[in-house]
Amino acid sequence: MIRRNLRAAVVFAALLTVFLAGSGFLTGLGGRTVEAQPKPNIALVVLDDLRFDAVGFAGNKIVSTPNIDKLAKNGTVFSNTFCTTSICSTSRASILTGQYARRHGIHDFRRQLSDAAFSQTFPAVLRRAGYHCAFVGKWGIGGQLPRSKYDDFRGFPGQGRYFQKGRELHLTRVLEAQAVSFVEEAPTDKPFCLQISFKAAHCQDGDPWPFQPDKKYASLYESTTVPEPKTASAAEFEKLPKFLRESEARVRWRVRFRDEKLFQKSMKDYYRLITGVDEAVGKILAKLEERRLAKNTVVIFTSDNGFYLGDRGLAGKWFMHEESIRVPLMIYDPRAPKARRGARVENMALLIDLAPTIVELAGADVPRSMQGRSLAPLMRGEPVDWRKDWFYEHLFNHRRIPKSEGVRGERWKYVNYFEIRATKAVSGKPAATHEELYDLENDPLETKNLAKLPEHGKELERLRSRLRALKESVR
Repeated sequence: MIRRNLRAAVVFAALLTVFLAGSGFLTGLGGRTVEAQPKPNIALVVLDDLRFDAVGFAGNKIVSTPNIDKLAKNGTVFSNTFCTTSICSTSRASILTGQYARRHGIHDFRRQLSDAAFSQTFPAVLRRAGYHCAFVGKWGIGGQLPRSKYDDFRGFPGQGRYFQKGRELHLTRVLEAQAVSFVEEAPTDKPFCLQISFKAAHCQDGDPWPFQPDKKYASLYESTTVPEPKTASAAEFEKLPKFLRESEARVRWRVRFRDEKLFQKSMKDYYRLITGVDEAVGKILAKLEERRLAKNTVVIFTSDNGFYLGDRGLAGKWFMHEESIRVPLMIYDPRAPKARRGARVENMALLIDLAPTIVELAGADVPRSMQGRSLAPLMRGEPVDWRKDWFYEHLFNHRRIPKSEGVRGERWKYVNYFEIRATKAVSGKPAATHEELYDLENDPLETKNLAKLPEHGKELERLRSRLRALKESVR
């Protein structure tokens, strides 16, 4: 009798636990009732060619980004965030996979991620964990669009156009409407992960009007004079090696920043594009509030790579200067304790860290194929043995964009341009390599290349060795 009653009590307790868990409540120690935490919704907002200092929360006093800044004020800002390859397609593949380019293999705009590779991306992992996954905007990677890989796919191939023939709305407004529509229609029986990939603030390549904001912002910043970057001088341009002075970055500088009038026009339009995205973010946040989803939606805001805004007489990206590789990163988690809201993290974060971070926030297991590290412990303020340096690679095949690799540490930066086609050595053969070494602590603008100075020979050799080790480790 006693055993029968004991078994009945155990069964009853188990059934009660299942009922309480299913109802969203569990009874804790001391009779305290706590609500079970649901999985968070996740919204990843990625801009195009948005450099690290072109938003308000990064200290920019001109550009207006109130909605994004408000999130940053209550979220976590990663002040030292970098892409591991500064070009759209490769960087976007790295964001999806959490991998360096040498592992995912996307070095151009034609190749697509294989089915096996996509199965280890964060949207694939989240779908298997019960998430409703959606994509809106610029896909940015070659091959066929991955419509079947998402529950809701509203992406487009290539660059797209801000003003498309037969369409009245600016592209940012179109993507805003699609994202708002998704939030409006998102299922209530499962969490969602929404990727929103804007074209802004990318140039409209091949068009005489390079930056094309929504015409509603035509008068915004009109009375403002945008200061030139500190390195935007003929003297700094002349310091560059000949192959950079003749590179694609100089070709694009001529059509975007070649004189003061064009510089002011391009900069103001660049900022107008960013403000247009900020308005879109505000509309999406308002819809989350309306649907009572805001308190359980993590918002991540970043860019695929940095951008030269006339710095050193260049435009575009590709190379390893800070303005090309640094991006803004803000993660807003409404569930975070008040003590962690508005935190600034100085540890070096990478875009390959986003995939494992998203997977951890979703409560899923991070695939071993991901080479980045979850930023969640840093968000929580936990002591972490973090990276002190990282590996940069740029293997895009272009005759005016030299291939390069490098190591970016907390103080030192080493760059090796290992395939230079745009210039000839004295012998008439292609120049083999060009090395650069910068002391970022004493020269944050990278104006003095120390690679050929004997007193820095040991540091140069150490970083050469470190580059070889890092390159081998990321294959």
